[in-house]
Amino acid sequence: MITASAKKRENIAEYLLYMWQIEDLIRANKLDIDKIQSSIIDNYKSLSPEQRKEMRDWYESLIDMMRMEGVVESGHLQLNKNVIIALDDLHRRLLADPKFAAYSAQFYHTLPIIVELRAKAGENKAGEIETCFNALYGILMLRLQGKEISEETAQAAAQVSKFLALLSHYYKKDYNNELFNDNQDNE
Repeated sequence: MITASAKKRENIAEYLLYMWQIEDLIRANKLDIDKIQSSIIDNYKSLSPEQRKEMRDWYESLIDMMRMEGVVESGHLQLNKNVIIALDDLHRRLLADPKFAAYSAQFYHTLPIIVELRAKAGENKAGEIETCFNALYGILMLRLQGKEISEETAQAAAQVSKFLALLSHYYKKDYNNELFNDNQDNE
């Protein structure tokens, strides 16, 4: 909860990957708030009792949303889908504006990777931005499991990360109403 708030303000890409990880942590704990309390919340020794209660309430609200939205086994909460929708919208606006030629160049440099990833997705095709997040999240999970990542995959992940970092940068500027201001240097 504390980490999520900070990430959402500073780096929307890190926020979304973090929230996907939270969804999986909740699933790993069988949507049981008492298990989450003992395995996650109680490990934050520096939190005050009020902060721990806030954290528990936050996890409980996410559990309730997961049940109501039918994403207990898999999938993502609507609040996380909304982030993808917002990033998709911004992505399209950036591509359409000639002032953001460097962004377009970064996207077109990343596009062959996206196309390859989408080809491997089979029936589970996602949009370009979600495909990038799916790739990075998959690699994050492999690393957390201690599995080896090939050099080719590491290079692709680095390019996707670079592209999403730029999109996140522009998202923060857009969020602060600084992006499409003609007096600003956008690149």
